[in-house]
Amino acid sequence: MSETIKSNQEEKLAKKQDFRDAIKEIEQNFSKIPGSYLGKDCDKINPVKSTFAGGCYIREIFTPAGQVLLTQIHKQDHPFFVMSGKLSIASEEGVVEIEAPYQGITKAGTQRIIYIHEDVVFITVHATDKTTEEEVIEQVIAKDFDDPAIALK
Repeated sequence: MSETIKSNQEEKLAKKQDFRDAIKEIEQNFSKIPGSYLGKDCDKINPVKSTFAGGCYIREIFTPAGQVLLTQIHKQDHPFFVMSGKLSIASEEGVVEIEAPYQGITKAGTQRIIYIHEDVVFITVHATDKTTEEEVIEQVIAKDFDDPAIALK
């Protein structure tokens, strides 16, 4: 492998690790941010509609404006769709503003910070043979960045 390619890969890994370290620190202090919610509190404020069809788990989430969210850590690539509203997503790639309609791909190993500018309807789709929401979450969500499914490569 050429030195330039190797250097670029090392730079990307360092950037990814820096972002992951920053996310861990933010998560520890997240509850102090006005309009922020984690875990079950987030589910209470943001209604979720779960549907299973054709080997897919479809998760539709309504999120009111003004919230700051910290996503779960994803083990698998999957599509997402912003059906209505406007949000900003911060990731190791930087910050992007998204306005509906929009479709994208969530990459495995990512965790993001999201700010909701306008009420958002957000849909994610996960290929699975599981039949309950709990089983799907176990399959697609990592507990932390040390999960072997998302280890830095």
